[in-house]
Amino acid sequence: MNFHELSVLRADLAFIAHWVRERSNVLDLGCGDGVMLEYLQSDKRCIGYGIEIDDAKIPVCVGRGVSVIQQDIKAGLSMFADNAFDTVLCLSALQMLQDVEGVLRDIARVGREAIVSFPNFAHWPHRIALLRGRMPVSKSLPYEWYDTPNLRCATIKDFEELANQVGLEVLECVALRDGNPVSFLPNWRGSLAVFRLRKKTPA
Repeated sequence: MNFHELSVLRADLAFIAHWVRERSNVLDLGCGDGVMLEYLQSDKRCIGYGIEIDDAKIPVCVGRGVSVIQQDIKAGLSMFADNAFDTVLCLSALQMLQDVEGVLRDIARVGREAIVSFPNFAHWPHRIALLRGRMPVSKSLPYEWYDTPNLRCATIKDFEELANQVGLEVLECVALRDGNPVSFLPNWRGSLAVFRLRKKTPA
């Protein structure tokens, strides 16, 4: 898979991919159908593993040539030693986790850097929906309140504070809308928050 093909499939992943260095060891948490790892392996010569719990997505990953472990994210992280990976990806999966803080601490343990993305609950259509007395339903949060897999709702500022608490330093933070960076009023106008992080060095 080349960059153009990734851009057509997932513009958000195409933006995020430029933060992953060539020939990196990568762990992709909640890797889904494996499209990101397939691109990183073929175009950037990275090696690594995906962790995915969905039965239906495992054979799709295998078909893409992705080494995938069928586990939930918390159990999957426990399999790896400290600093085992150059980069840990957790893309649009964090909001579905029970123990977000614990997973972030494990991400900081096994990876030298991390890239995390999640739907920005402070995006303006979400705010308008709440003002109207309704739970938000949007492209980035495409579920009704009663059938959503999302357990957590966070804003860019919320996540930045938690990352700092668990020992992660924010290197870059970008808000995306349709895969493109939003520079003006990002916490209001960006539907997807993307953070590039690294483990804090001891003082």
